[in-house]
Amino acid sequence: MAKKQKYYVVWEGKQPGIYRTWGECQSHIHGYPAAKYKAFDSLAEAEYAYARNYTTFYKSGSNANSSEIKTKTTNKTAKTIISNSISVDAACSGNPGTMEYRGVKTATGQQIFHQGPFKDGTNNIGEFLALVHALAMLHKAGDQNTPIYSDSKTALSWVKHQKAKTTLEPTNHNAILFDLISRAENWLHSNTFKNPIIKWETDVWGEIPADFGRK
Repeated sequence: MAKKQKYYVVWEGKQPGIYRTWGECQSHIHGYPAAKYKAFDSLAEAEYAYARNYTTFYKSGSNANSSEIKTKTTNKTAKTIISNSISVDAACSGNPGTMEYRGVKTATGQQIFHQGPFKDGTNNIGEFLALVHALAMLHKAGDQNTPIYSDSKTALSWVKHQKAKTTLEPTNHNAILFDLISRAENWLHSNTFKNPIIKWETDVWGEIPADFGRK
């Protein structure tokens, strides 16, 4: 009987990543102090785990957390996460407050773009700008296929209606934000795109990979 394929996640090692053989994994952890790694039964599980902090899944010498991942990724009510995608998110200290936003590769968490901090902003504005930023970036690259994940229903609605329906009051500090909002709205009115924009199911998949981890 053929040996079942395993996938090895290395969070901390000589070269973090996902490897298909134990030999590859071992070459990146051997001699590395306190290496963090773990085997998974499927590539989907490995990608899901690698995009998150190792403490959620890692237990020394144990695969005890695999069942948790399977439950989340195979839940009948949830769609499969598309690993070849972009995830966006924003963070804001206060409402309004200091805001920033970014986009990352969903599968790895590698940051693709980051903007901010901006003063006197809101989280909704950051989520909206992050979505349009990702759309414009993919459009410029001629990529009409890569999906974009966002956990913000508000931002998804604003993009759909091509309008940021914010109640934020203009101040001396956030003029740049209102300029960015205007430019984003103009871009949506002037361009078409086919990239799917997908709601990130936090209850099923956990925090979106672009999350700033400040909750």
